Amino acid sequence: MLDLTYETPKPKVIAGAKHDWELVIGMEVHAQVATNAKLFSGASTQFGAEPNSNVAFVDAGMPGMLPVINEACVAQAVRTGLGLKAEIHLNSAFDRKNYFYPDLPQGYQISQLYHPIVGEGEVLVELGDGTARTVRIERIHLEQDAGKSIHDMDPALSFVDLNRTGVALMEIVSRPDIRGPEEAAAYLLKLRQIMLYLGTCDGNMQNGNLRADVNVSVCLPGAYERYQETQDFSHLGTRCEIKNMNSTRFIQQAIEVEAKRQIAILEAGGSIDQETRLYDVEKGETRSMRSKEEAHDYRYFPDPDLLPLEIEQAWVDDIAAHLPELPDAKKARFMGDFGLADYDASVLTADLDAAAYFEAVAGKTNGKLAANWVINELFGRLKKDDREIEDSPVTPDQLSSLIALIEADTISGKIAKDVFEISYTSGRDPEEIVETEGLKQVTDTGAIEAAVDEIIAANPDQVAKAKENPKLAGWFVGQVMKATGGKANPKAVNQIVAKKLNG
Repeated sequence: MLDLTYETPKPKVIAGAKHDWELVIGMEVHAQVATNAKLFSGASTQFGAEPNSNVAFVDAGMPGMLPVINEACVAQAVRTGLGLKAEIHLNSAFDRKNYFYPDLPQGYQISQLYHPIVGEGEVLVELGDGTARTVRIERIHLEQDAGKSIHDMDPALSFVDLNRTGVALMEIVSRPDIRGPEEAAAYLLKLRQIMLYLGTCDGNMQNGNLRADVNVSVCLPGAYERYQETQDFSHLGTRCEIKNMNSTRFIQQAIEVEAKRQIAILEAGGSIDQETRLYDVEKGETRSMRSKEEAHDYRYFPDPDLLPLEIEQAWVDDIAAHLPELPDAKKARFMGDFGLADYDASVLTADLDAAAYFEAVAGKTNGKLAANWVINELFGRLKKDDREIEDSPVTPDQLSSLIALIEADTISGKIAKDVFEISYTSGRDPEEIVETEGLKQVTDTGAIEAAVDEIIAANPDQVAKAKENPKLAGWFVGQVMKATGGKANPKAVNQIVAKKLNG
């Protein structure tokens, strides 16, 4: 496997009226665990069901109902921790986080404050410009999701849908290692990619299955380096949390807006209040939601209905032994095995289905050529039609067959694009298309030479110009290709034209 190394990106710098300021960002990502049942009940996690139809008695906070841990949720959390190179805690425990909200019928959320199931890990966040940052993961803990309050169905009433209540979430908490809006977006997308590879979260941000709370603060240049040396947070500015973000575009916008708000306050001699804020997309501003709560405000205490969670190392080892190949490893392998550039390997491994498609093609033909056709021709055509790779009308076998025809000089690259289009729209096999449509490349040098002689004889003035300026030989190549319907071997045409004009 290739040892990929990257330069560390420079922090985002925002110019204030008095100073330059740097951004410091940490994120708490809430990922819905991919399981059929909830964390402590057997109720379904199906999205889009009738309101309040996926609710067990324990989810609804009925008296005397006791939670029972879902082993599949625990396994998914362990799998995610292993995918993020994190420490797995064999002993963890659940706590009650007490607060009142209409869509929280129990009056508390079962979470893991003091003893999370997953400890410290890391994720490599590549930024596409040859730079990458390692973002440290502080912890991953399991917790219940709340329900959903609905305020737009009646002008005077609010409604509550408890279907989501009790659904298992993994809260992935990062260290304040992210230094800019683009990095924050790339970090969230990398987490999403890893979890999709692992099958632990479907990553659907539109449905709220993946969302983030973004902690933003600003500091003067040099302060962050002092924090890194000492891990003393006093060197950093006071952070504000932007709540419930489910769009990478809006995350970047919100970070920029919040950072400028804080800079304006600090440069005017004010101080930042630690608080939770919401980003208003329409107004392009963040606004205060509530002052930042501390742990004691929630009156955390060990959940009396749940024993401490104990798992065995052998069980963790078995999960580790069956992990799939993860994005970084797959990318390095594609670069090593198929000679791909960093960018091409990144594009092809961004999606698990796309990676599988490419590998099926590259396994039977030239890897670099396969990458070029998958990325430029297939992906471009699918994007135009708003189709996913799994719905591609061209199968991997058909695309590898097309590439094999190019490599065998049976067809030219230009004709190959026509064949691809026919295959895409009809589902026909490329070999059959070339045969029945008479698209085989003309490689008979005698036939090509005759076509060249005919073009030269008919254009004496152009011949004279080409002899004075050899660059004009391309005109003759184009005319020959046109005369042969694009079927002549371009390499042979170029060689013969050069020979005739220079003879």
